[in-house]
Amino acid sequence: MPDARVQLTHERDGTSTCSATLANAGHFWGQPEVQESRPVREAQLEESGSGRTPATEGWFVVNVREAEWWFAETRGGRCAFENEYGEPPVEFAQFGINVTVLEPGQTVLYHAESNQEAFLVLAGQCALLVENDERRLRAWDFFHCPPWTEHACVGAGEGTCVILMVGSGSGADVHYPASELAAAYGASVAEETSDWRQAYATVERFRRERPPNWARLPWAT
Repeated sequence: MPDARVQLTHERDGTSTCSATLANAGHFWGQPEVQESRPVREAQLEESGSGRTPATEGWFVVNVREAEWWFAETRGGRCAFENEYGEPPVEFAQFGINVTVLEPGQTVLYHAESNQEAFLVLAGQCALLVENDERRLRAWDFFHCPPWTEHACVGAGEGTCVILMVGSGSGADVHYPASELAAAYGASVAEETSDWRQAYATVERFRRERPPNWARLPWAT
């Protein structure tokens, strides 16, 4: 019996891109290829001065209250779990995740990027500035942010806002538009740019320390 063949056709112009015998077709129909199993070592965590951060690659478990934190008066607190300033850096290759803490008025810089992002408010309230519109988010509100959506979060209400933020770990193209709405919150660049160095030239830098409101945060007790 002759080999039955599978022909894959390019959707746009009808040209053939690949053909294979049914013996090899399982790859195309979603059957997983067998990969060699190898152990993944546990990462070594080290004390950075504001919490524990990975010093080597590998799997690890760390509690938010014990992990490394960064803080700036105008930008709030941030815990990203990775170690981007290590020597060498230990960063997450596929996606990044952080917990951001904002007091009223503290803000993320208004921007848009080429990667999808996601935001879940865990506690408190924030003003979501999105595409020059403003929405009030409260605990358990979720914001889906497709690529190139202009956005920023500003701490609002009377207490602390805690937000879980997730995005791609791959390098993203980022654009910083000038926005009157965001400027009213101190969250906009003065001149539109795609150069992060220019965008953050006058923005307060994070320093390695825990937020001063640490005792009032959900994981403190």
